[in-house]
Amino acid sequence: MPPTLPIPLHNSPMVILTGAGISAESGIKTFREAGGLWENHPIEAVATPQGFANNPRLVWQFYHARREQLKTVSPNPAHHALAQLQQTLGPDDVFLVTQNVDDLHQRGGSAPQAVLHMHGELRKVRCRRCGTVTETDAPMLPDPEGPLPTCFDTACGGALRPHIVWFGEVPFGMDDIAAKLATCSMFVAIGTSGVVYPAAGFLAAAKHQGATTLGFNLEPPENAELFDYFVQGPAGQTLPDWVDTVLETLAC
Repeated sequence: MPPTLPIPLHNSPMVILTGAGISAESGIKTFREAGGLWENHPIEAVATPQGFANNPRLVWQFYHARREQLKTVSPNPAHHALAQLQQTLGPDDVFLVTQNVDDLHQRGGSAPQAVLHMHGELRKVRCRRCGTVTETDAPMLPDPEGPLPTCFDTACGGALRPHIVWFGEVPFGMDDIAAKLATCSMFVAIGTSGVVYPAAGFLAAAKHQGATTLGFNLEPPENAELFDYFVQGPAGQTLPDWVDTVLETLAC
C-alpha cells in the first residue's frame, strides 16, 4: 500500500460507502445487462412499485433468484477488513453505508446494527399493511403457481413485498447519512460507480465540508476527480493493506 494514503486521526469519524464492486468480487451477480435489462427483464418490470403492482409474481420470482444466489457466495477480504476496522475503532467512528442488498458485510464480521443498508436487504421482507420487517431465509414463493406471500402475523394477513428500495422510492436512512456526512473527517468509497444517486452525491457532500476523500475501485468512477486519493484495483487486495496500516498506526 502506498505510504501516501491518508490515515484517520484518533476518535475521528469517517463515513464508508460500499457499492456493487465489493460484492462482485465475491461473485454476486449484478443482474444488470446491456440494454438496461435485469435477468432479461426491463428494470421497470422487476424493480419499481409499478412493476410489483402489475405483476407481483414475476417480481417475487426475480428476488427469489437473487436470494438463492446469495447462498452460494462468501465475504471476501474487503468485507473482513471493514469489519475489523469497525470492531477496533467502534461504529461511532466508522459509519458504514452500503448500496448493496446482500448480507456479506454482516457475514464478514460487521454487526448488523453497524451497517446501514440504504437500498434494503434481500433476506428481509416487509408487510405492506402493518409495515413489519422480517428477516427470513424461507422460500417466499415455493410454488410458482401458488398464493403470494402474506404477513407472518396471521391476524394481519397483509401482502408482503421484498424489503428493497425500488427505483422511484426514497432510500433508507438518508437523514442519518446526511448528519454523518456533515461531520465526518474522512469519506471512503469502495466499489462504487459514482453514477447512482443519491449515493453518488455523498462524495461531493463530504468533500464540500472538508473531509479527506479516498476511493478504492477496479476502474475510476464517474466522479473520480473528487477523490483526494484513489487506489485502482480489486478491493479485496487493496483495502486490507490500507486497513492494516490504519490499525497499526493508530495503535502506536
